[in-house]
Amino acid sequence: MPSQTLASTQPASFSSSNIKFYLEYVLFLYTYLIAMLTWKGPKRRPSSRLNGTPTPSSSSTSSPKALRRSKRLKSASTDESDSAASDSSISRMSSSSNGHTPRIRKSLRSSVTPDRRIKTLVLDLDETLIHSTSRGSRNHDHMIEVLVDKHVCLYYVYKRPHVDLFLQRVSQWYHLVIFTASMPEYADPVIDYLDKSRTLISRRFFRSACTQNNGIYLKPLHVIEPDLSQVCLLDNSPMSYADHPDNAIPIESWINDPHDEALLDLLPFLDALRFTDDVRTVLSLRV
Repeated sequence: MPSQTLASTQPASFSSSNIKFYLEYVLFLYTYLIAMLTWKGPKRRPSSRLNGTPTPSSSSTSSPKALRRSKRLKSASTDESDSAASDSSISRMSSSSNGHTPRIRKSLRSSVTPDRRIKTLVLDLDETLIHSTSRGSRNHDHMIEVLVDKHVCLYYVYKRPHVDLFLQRVSQWYHLVIFTASMPEYADPVIDYLDKSRTLISRRFFRSACTQNNGIYLKPLHVIEPDLSQVCLLDNSPMSYADHPDNAIPIESWINDPHDEALLDLLPFLDALRFTDDVRTVLSLRV
């Protein structure tokens, strides 16, 4: 009887797995906040980009005071971009970079958890990164020819806004894999178009790697990465990740909205997610 009373008065304790879950989620939130605060994306003011870089008016260039102010602003902008270089906002180096930048960014990259395993980000293709149609217009981004039953079909490909920046950035954080339910005859040329340098996408999986359920194609992630704690899938179709909802990152389907910023909005989140021990700790709460 005394033992029963003692047992009933003992406080409930958290299991070690629960403690680990909460600690990892708190760490993710902290990292996500830092990524949001340090994120230096492109300016989202379309009016200033319609005709390229605006040309100063004659009145602004004729004033010495205006010239000095312009130089100060340019210098401040340069200093800010240099000081903002961090692992959460490192972009792929261009040939025009100055000689000091690669050395600085290399040291930053090597100082952030060098022994942490790089995770795999699986990307859907159609309506996630691009949209294609057999009825094109003059402003299409790319056109491909697909041979189907000895007949040539033309597809006009449109890139989702900011897809180039997105791929360049996340390729530095993750192993990138394309997993599409399309046939390789169509998907391969599209992927080649997105990754012209052949340095961003590490592997490609097509319809043959999918499983079917009542005519719906599902994407088994274990064929890409057996350790599901280290892989996540970005896809616009919930049915594609029905077998792995805790590994999914949903995204709205894209058709033709020129002002879409879904890929940009995901960058800080993906920047923080890569530091988790198990992506499902966070993604299981989002689905």
